[in-house]
Amino acid sequence: QWVYNILEKKAEADRIVHENPDPSNGFVLVPDLKWNQNQLDDLYLIALVHRREVKSLRDLTAEHLPLLRNVLQEGKEAIVKRFGVPSSQLRIYLHYQPSYHHLHVHFTALGYDAPGSSVERAHLLADVIDNLAMDSMYYQKRALTFPLRADEPLFKKFQEAGKV
Repeated sequence: QWVYNILEKKAEADRIVHENPDPSNGFVLVPDLKWNQNQLDDLYLIALVHRREVKSLRDLTAEHLPLLRNVLQEGKEAIVKRFGVPSSQLRIYLHYQPSYHHLHVHFTALGYDAPGSSVERAHLLADVIDNLAMDSMYYQKRALTFPLRADEPLFKKFQEAGKV
């Protein structure tokens, strides 16, 4: 609901850094709640797409390339304009597994060791775009590994199913 409140401007409208209102290829860029916005060393923003049916990396196909390219290009431009941080100093990625199931993209300062920015969980947006351009169904076919903590509900489900 937090995501929908932002997208519908019922909450945090004053925090929006950039918005592309297009219902298919648009998004809202907002500072992540983990970032206090006082320094750029731990810059952390989230792009929330307007499309509600796209839940995670697994849903993406070549049809979503215009959306992903918009997020990448406009997100970088908005960050350099607002914060003066060039794209060469950004890590731009999606999580798999995501912490909530509404497609969102993380923009963090390259030097910031943000939670979940490690290679096992973070998929660079530029790589996602390239993979989908090569194979529209790449993320439906590819095996994706990801770490789980022992206290996570999904880990417990894997244990119950005898997969761990």
